[in-house]
Amino acid sequence: MVGAVVFDLDGVIVDSEPVWEEVRRAYIAAHGGTWQADTQRRLMGMSTGEWARYLSGELGVRRSAEQVAAEVVEEMAQRYAQRVPVIDGADQVVRRLAARWPLGLASSSPTRLIAAALAATDLTDEFQATLSTEQTERGKPAPDVYLAVARQLGVDPTRCVAVEDSSNGVRSAAAAGMTVVAVPHLSYPLDPDAQQLAATVLNSIDELTPQVVDRLA
Repeated sequence: MVGAVVFDLDGVIVDSEPVWEEVRRAYIAAHGGTWQADTQRRLMGMSTGEWARYLSGELGVRRSAEQVAAEVVEEMAQRYAQRVPVIDGADQVVRRLAARWPLGLASSSPTRLIAAALAATDLTDEFQATLSTEQTERGKPAPDVYLAVARQLGVDPTRCVAVEDSSNGVRSAAAAGMTVVAVPHLSYPLDPDAQQLAATVLNSIDELTPQVVDRLA
């Protein structure tokens, strides 16, 4: 029996991955770094500290990791202040599932941006546990954030259903022992190994109904 549902934020509730990519690409170009073919795929799921070190170290950005993190997150916050790109129907899906199960949120976004996104969608109170990978030792694909959210909810991870869009997110939730529903972004398809880890793959978030979750029990 399903005991809780744990959502990712970016790419599941908020269509922010294209915004992250645009902001990081511009930042890397402005500070002497080089965007590589696999950069976006590698970045998806990393914690703030991890991607900041990656930009500063491996991509050659001429700023410290601390500066990278602060400046990129500030730019994202300014974008969110103008508009939070909520995925159509995602807020209704969250509310429908919240009527049946305790909900958690396990996100790679900084705490500041999680708060802004949930406030903009009026979903803050729907989640009984909300955690950023800023607050865990490792980001996705490590299972840390999903395990921590399950602990906060008081539910065994094997009784949780996770909702993810990215390959690293799917790997993270699966490594935590959760049953994974994947809703991949059209621009960022799942890697074959991640697709195999998902119990079901949906075309859009509005296909996620309580009935779908019940069938995964």
